[in-house]
Formats: sequence, structure tokens, C-alpha cells
Amino acid sequence: MALLGVAGLAAVEWTSAKRGGTAAGSGPATEPGSPSTTAPARPLPPSDPSSPAASPSPSLSPSPSARPEIPATGPGTFTVAPGSGPKVGRSTALRYRVDVEDGIDLSAPDVAEQVENVLADRRGWTADGRSAFRRVSSGPTDFVVKVATAGTVDKICGQYGLDTGGEVNCNVAKNVMVNLKRWLLATPVYAKDVKAYRALIINHEVGHFLGHGHVGCPGPGKPAPTMMQQIKGMSGCAPNVWPYDEQGRYLTGPAVP
Repeated sequence: MALLGVAGLAAVEWTSAKRGGTAAGSGPATEPGSPSTTAPARPLPPSDPSSPAASPSPSLSPSPSARPEIPATGPGTFTVAPGSGPKVGRSTALRYRVDVEDGIDLSAPDVAEQVENVLADRRGWTADGRSAFRRVSSGPTDFVVKVATAGTVDKICGQYGLDTGGEVNCNVAKNVMVNLKRWLLATPVYAKDVKAYRALIINHEVGHFLGHGHVGCPGPGKPAPTMMQQIKGMSGCAPNVWPYDEQGRYLTGPAVP
């Protein structure tokens, strides 16, 4: 992604409010965006400032003096995040699992909590009124979020003809593949809010799973759609990691190949 700075990151601050109830920057080796209908605007409850997902990311920004060691490849085996979560959304829930590759310094329960928070956010895919999710650790699943080393991501995505180049994420079949490098370092635009970028990864790749294709920037200064390949550059759009805005309006742009 181009080095564009972090101006406008206020647009993506982590003010999550849960609701009860494919390569490159992602895609089929990127991030989602087919013709989706815009949900009608509706009043939304204020965010809960006491929620851990309601404040800016506690994640430390990578710096030249304190960069995590990121293995280039791993064993290709995974640890399943234990337990399950509540259903979010109003429709029949898609069951998903969270797996973390063995041998990397990530807590599977912590990763699962972050994924749950993203999918439960009122600005996420449940705002379409049709999508619902529930995390499980056993039994049948509709999709699996897998955080893995670049080598493992490349291997799994490559089995479906996608070239992730050791750098990006993808959605192939039931697999939402998250590149460990992107999970830990984000991209230059989001380097000061890595946790926000994690939300973009999940929303983009799950968006692909839901059938959304890539879109472009709708105009200078406008929020970048989740289904835009932001890792390739912002094209004048302001940083944004959510599919919907606070008023429940779908954020999209012109379709791109």
C-alpha cells in the first residue's frame, strides 16, 4: 500500500458497539464487494465507552527498535480457539471457527475475541439485516478464520490459484486466511492503529465469503469502502475499516475487477 500517512484515522477509531442476539489487501486473494443493496438508515444506540473494543487500539505500533519477530513460514497445523460465542445478527447464524497456526506467538483465545468483536460491531456485516454469525470450536462450520504465517497463507491460497506473494490475505472456499505479517504490522496507513486494520482484514475477507467483490474509491475525502483493496493505495479516500457507517448506510464505490 502506498505510504500515505495516517491523516483521517479518526474515521476508523475502534468505537465498537456489540449487538446481541480474496487476495491482496485480501480477496479471493484480496478483500469483498459485489453489488449489495444499501440498508436503510436507522437510529443506532451510542457506543459503549467501557467496552474494550470502544477505545483506540491498545496494540503497540511497530517501530524500528521494537518490531516483533515474524516467522516466514510455519508447520501448517493449527490450534482451535476454545469455547463459543453468542449469536450476533438477526438471521440464521453462519457458524465460524478461529484457528491460529502452531508455533507463532499468538493466543488463539485472544485472536478469537478480536474476531468476535469485529463481527459483532454494529457497523459490520450484520448491519445488512441478512448476515449473522456465531463462533464455535467444534461441529460443522460455514467458514474458518485462520491466522497463519505468510508461507502457509501462500500455500493454502495458492491451492486455489491465488498469488498472495507472502504479503496479503485471501478468502478461498471456507478459509478466511489472515497473513500474520498483516495482523501484526498492518500497513503504513494504519501503522498507528493496528487493531483497526485487523478489523479491515476480517471485514474484507468475510465480505468476500458473503459474496462481495472489490470496489474502488467513491471520491476524494470519502470513506474508503471495506471492499476496496486499501493495501494497494487509498486513491484519495479516507481510512475506514467498516462496511457500514454509524447511520447504517453501506459504504461502497464503483465496482472493479
